[in-house]
Amino acid sequence: MKKKDTAPKKFDSLSELHRLLGLPKPLHPMISLVENKNNAIDLSKLPDTFVHGFYKISYKTKLTGKIKYGQGYYDFDEGGLLFKAPNQVSANGEMSQDHSGFTVLFHADFLAGYPLAKKIKQYGFFSYAVNEALHLSEKEKATVISIFKNIDEELNSTIDDFSQDVIISQLELLLNYSNRFYKRQFLTRKTVNNSLLQKLEEILDDAFDDENLLNQGIPTVHALADKLHLSPSYLSDMLRSLTGQNTQQHIHHKLIEKAKEKLSVTSLSVREIAYALGFEHSQSFSKFFKTKTNLSPLQFRASFN
Repeated sequence: MKKKDTAPKKFDSLSELHRLLGLPKPLHPMISLVENKNNAIDLSKLPDTFVHGFYKISYKTKLTGKIKYGQGYYDFDEGGLLFKAPNQVSANGEMSQDHSGFTVLFHADFLAGYPLAKKIKQYGFFSYAVNEALHLSEKEKATVISIFKNIDEELNSTIDDFSQDVIISQLELLLNYSNRFYKRQFLTRKTVNNSLLQKLEEILDDAFDDENLLNQGIPTVHALADKLHLSPSYLSDMLRSLTGQNTQQHIHHKLIEKAKEKLSVTSLSVREIAYALGFEHSQSFSKFFKTKTNLSPLQFRASFN
């Protein structure tokens, strides 16, 4: 019996997606804005899993549910923004069943020749998981909705030499506001995030105290994110808002602290310390330590004697 193909459906064109959902043909081949009024668009027509070859920013008037953040839960019943970069897998039915709101879809090629084409890759929230959506205050909602309406108005106006400039400026404005609002979200959820930070410290302490670290390897960003039930990008941005360091820098900081501890309070050789901290070669450890402290391990040890 032939095995059922479970590969995600790929949407390369906006027109293909519009046809499937019974929507009018896009006004522009590279960008479209869809308003789903009162949940009128039947999203059940979408496959269970799918991939689209374009950016997607959605404002949902309701993102209801009990969503897990790290080891805790957060109840909400408020509007918010969801972001998807090209070629990311989406699952039909993510979040609530109420999909009312706005969605703007645009190809990367639409940004070609504009600074945003490169800058857009710096917005980490395009890699966040669906349970890391941006939840908005009433004032923030008004700001976001006004930008979606500006894009819609421009798309429905007569195309001229400035149309693309105006639309891209609105997209960049939306992304910059989203960046600001996410920073606010990290701060307002400080209690939850501090709990995650404490858990992260415990995971790193356990890892660097493990006698099998050499075999298991130094913890990676993805491994830590998995243990905290967060996306790697969200974890790094959250940590940066709390400590000024991303996840990789946090791992390195913890590694150096453990190395300093072993160098100052034990008689282990540099080679033994390197192996204990997951380095296959002591030279790699010594180079890493000097890069971070401007001292070799032996120079650091000598400063304590």
